[in-house]
Amino acid sequence: MIESCFLEDNDKILRSLRKIPTFEPFGEKDLRSLLKRSKLRKYLPGETIIKEGVTGSWVYFLVYGEVAIAQQGRTVTTTDRQGELMGEMGAIDGARRSATVVAQQETVCLATDTRQIKHLAGYDRMAYSYILYRVFAEVLADRLRATTRELIRERARFSWMPWRPQRLIQRLRRLMGRTVGLRV
Repeated sequence: MIESCFLEDNDKILRSLRKIPTFEPFGEKDLRSLLKRSKLRKYLPGETIIKEGVTGSWVYFLVYGEVAIAQQGRTVTTTDRQGELMGEMGAIDGARRSATVVAQQETVCLATDTRQIKHLAGYDRMAYSYILYRVFAEVLADRLRATTRELIRERARFSWMPWRPQRLIQRLRRLMGRTVGLRV
């Protein structure tokens, strides 16, 4: 990984961020506040960005490249969507990372340490918090919608089945008598 210094007063990066849909709603002053506390990190193919099971307060916005997201060694998804947020769950609740994120090609992320909120005051604290938590809320809402759609699809896929677990257990009890220790 190659890492930049903190990105204070970097107009080129600011212009690039404004083109990423995730950052479109925010004003220049707000984005400058975020950049002051952020670094650019460049990863080569195969490098780990986030490791499942460890704690961390850094969150990553995909600037360009492609990453694979894996849980328990199995790839769940890949993404190359500019502005994709990674690492937010651990940053929100302090829990261990729930997935590993690995660069699939040369990848650049905007990385920011959410612990910095504690050291800020006034406008900087408000702007930094506002950007992070608004993005977190939008991302989590999108992911919840996608999960709900997937759940509905899966339920529909199995709705044709003529039995339900309760009925199956009742049938087994009738067939085998009451000696079967199945509890409902």
